[in-house]
Amino acid sequence: MPKITINGKELEFKNGMTVLQACELADVEIPRFCYHEKLSIAGNCRMCLVEMEKSPKPIASCAMPAAEGMNIKTNTKLVEKARKGVMEFLLANHPLDCPVCDQGGECDLQDQSLYYGFDKSRFNENKRTVRDKYMGPLIKTQMTRCIHCTRCIRFATEVAGVPEIGAIGRGENMEITTYLEKSMESELSANVIDLCPVGALTSKPYAFEARPWELKKTESIDVMDAVGSNIRIDTYGWEVKRILPRLNNEINEEWISDKTRYACDGLLKQRLDEPFIRKNGKLIKSNWDEALDLISNKIKNIRPEKMAGHVGDLVSLESIFSFKNFLTDLKIENFDFREREMYLNSSDKINYLFNSSIQGIEESDLILLVGCNPRHEATMVNARIRKVYANRKIPVYSIGNPGDLTYEYNIIGENTDVLRDIIKGQNSFSKKLLSSKKPIIIIGETALELKSGAYIFEELKEFLRENNLINDNWNAFNILAKNASTVGAIDLKFFNIKENNNFIFFDKLKNNEFELIYLLGSDNLRFNKNDTFVIYQGSHGDRGAENADVILPSPAYTEQNGLYINLEGRVQECRKASYPPGNSLEDWKIFNLILDKLEKELKNKNYQKIKELTLNNIVNFSKIDSISKNKITINKKKECDFIHEKIEIKKIDYYFSNSIARASKTMSDCRAIVSKQFKNGTTI
Repeated sequence: MPKITINGKELEFKNGMTVLQACELADVEIPRFCYHEKLSIAGNCRMCLVEMEKSPKPIASCAMPAAEGMNIKTNTKLVEKARKGVMEFLLANHPLDCPVCDQGGECDLQDQSLYYGFDKSRFNENKRTVRDKYMGPLIKTQMTRCIHCTRCIRFATEVAGVPEIGAIGRGENMEITTYLEKSMESELSANVIDLCPVGALTSKPYAFEARPWELKKTESIDVMDAVGSNIRIDTYGWEVKRILPRLNNEINEEWISDKTRYACDGLLKQRLDEPFIRKNGKLIKSNWDEALDLISNKIKNIRPEKMAGHVGDLVSLESIFSFKNFLTDLKIENFDFREREMYLNSSDKINYLFNSSIQGIEESDLILLVGCNPRHEATMVNARIRKVYANRKIPVYSIGNPGDLTYEYNIIGENTDVLRDIIKGQNSFSKKLLSSKKPIIIIGETALELKSGAYIFEELKEFLRENNLINDNWNAFNILAKNASTVGAIDLKFFNIKENNNFIFFDKLKNNEFELIYLLGSDNLRFNKNDTFVIYQGSHGDRGAENADVILPSPAYTEQNGLYINLEGRVQECRKASYPPGNSLEDWKIFNLILDKLEKELKNKNYQKIKELTLNNIVNFSKIDSISKNKITINKKKECDFIHEKIEIKKIDYYFSNSIARASKTMSDCRAIVSKQFKNGTTI
């Protein structure tokens, strides 16, 4: 490996590294504003100047490739003077509004001016002013503060894939703006707030809410989709003020979706804080004793086969496990987690995971999407595909039309006939697929909800296995789950499937065979209520609560500890950051109270015991935050009938996908903006 000398210390570096990256290997801190590890090099700010032997002038370390034999100095008088000069230029037009700036306490310019700047300025000219720009309901702008680092421009173009931000003008008159002065259309747009090293782009919903040193910070995970993005929850007292990304290169890198970041204000709205009972057609506030007495009397008078349970999209593993035990104690065998009829084969763990892993997308050389829209179903997965496409231009194909995915792709068909032809080798795409070394096939839930969902799943898996594209080194077979609870519910066997009937729960639901349905955080299950007695247990007065006869309040995901399994099979911890309102109780405690009323034995009396038992029931579980190795087993292929169908990818109401998002004013504003900008699929 080549060697470089930094401040008299010789060290090895990898080919392709810049001088700045080599300095970081030597634990030497280099100030910077425009440079960012995940973005292309711009070399705008010149704050990273260092001295190089035989160079008459300081060099920009972020843009200079490291080379064998270089002698770099970062702590000389020349470097110190150069940095002070650059800082003086940067502050020449910067307004003195730190006390009222939302970036205060987290501002790179503020920090670096303390260490590398002067205590005075030699500029006597009036400071320039720049008109603020409109960037939508999420981003607040004060462009007079902008130092033209162009991080936001590069992010929008390279990572988000929505090149709507750019620079107009030159020199002192240069301005950063959205080209058409409208809201950004990317689901990743608010990441520019984290990237901005000054207070030019700040969070509009969070403006003037709190200072960073006033907030309690809790490391947790996101449950708005099945990706499990790593986040930090900042709370003021018991109130969640904001959510920020945590670095995890295996999952979300250092980005999060706008829904992950801003749906948190929905935690304050439409909350359930007391039990409710429906009397004379109206929900009346009640108390725990009355609600539990009513539920226990109903359970005593209804046969177990006439009762059912359903879990929603945001429910933790512990809650699913304790709910299943609760139903089993009552001899109830009808339960499911699916919101619609969707084919499921749980005989092997690889049958319901994203087996290539999110990070593994970067190794792929071909991607085929089957009935899915990763941009809305799993935003961070789509961002990773966008990254690979931008860096290596790998071919992306789709069966079905997902719309704009922020990268180019080819639609090879829109019905099941195309898939059958590929499997039989009668389509030219078959050769492309089989000639690739590390292809990725991503099957969406839309495809599995078709009548031919079983055929798509079983035949495609068998095709990949026969051609050695499912092996111990690479597994090209991937299922794109939509909900945070999906993989965990399958692992814990929270569903009813018989040999010849995949939809036993839904068949009974359609035929109105249930006299009592217990909904645990379930707001997206559609059914005709009729005379069915409905119990809703959850955190928000959403769709499930509207139909309920009894409502039991329980905490949201930020208000209780819980485990979740993301779409690639990684078990992660969601940690308690705040407290639930009113008289809400944790799910397992509510089940124990009902069992106590029914004079049943209480098996799970504390959370730690439930957590331990839950982990024991997870298939192939090894440890928290890691992907377990799933063995490739050869099972007898199920024979499935082929049905000619159009693979029409269902549109997701992205900003209103769950109860917390639907309660969020910020998500409502985003949805309204999208509705205005799009009409009949075209921008207006």
